[in-house]
Amino acid sequence: MTDHDPVLDPALMRKQYRAEGLDETELADGPVEQFARWFRQAAQAALQGAVYEPNAMVVSTADAEGRPSSRTVLLKQYDERGFVFYTNYESRKARDLAENAYVSLLFPWHALARQVVVSGVARRTGRDETAAYFRTRPHGSQLGAWASAQSAVVASRAELDAAYAALAARYPEGEQVPVPPNWGGFRVEPQAVEFWQGRENRLHDRLRYVAAPGGGWRVERLSP
Repeated sequence: MTDHDPVLDPALMRKQYRAEGLDETELADGPVEQFARWFRQAAQAALQGAVYEPNAMVVSTADAEGRPSSRTVLLKQYDERGFVFYTNYESRKARDLAENAYVSLLFPWHALARQVVVSGVARRTGRDETAAYFRTRPHGSQLGAWASAQSAVVASRAELDAAYAALAARYPEGEQVPVPPNWGGFRVEPQAVEFWQGRENRLHDRLRYVAAPGGGWRVERLSP
């Protein structure tokens, strides 16, 4: 780094977290219920402009050789079965998951000094579930799922736009767009879910639910 402007020096960038803490006695019985509590608060903060896209999460995968990759994806559903997102099954993330089903999800709610980290196993959703979700997408997003060979090299933006225009002509607004055969969902079944709450002096609260072998969850406090 040649510019020593302290405003631009990442080593000097510090935010003192003063949020209220997270205590074991406050936790829900299970991680999905606890996630629902925090997600509701993040969604409310989004209505006030404090959080941008509260359902945005960083999905981290690794291929068969352990080489990692990460990207931001939107959560589209969650319940006791897991956390669901959709993608092209020929994308890098989907190819990784075909080789190594273990995945990490990170919800970075910076404005609330909170993070949620989900570690688990990803499995494809059924075609009926995929189709039901696909029908809820805006028409343009449906066409986009066809136009983009996600993660593949494309010669130019013009080529991508031309592919979209051809699809728009074939399936005008109001006409049903078929579900792409190589597009669908993944459901991440959680094995561990960590709730991270920022505190003063970097002494953050980190409480993690871990799936017990016989069912249920145990809670661990992690050192910050």
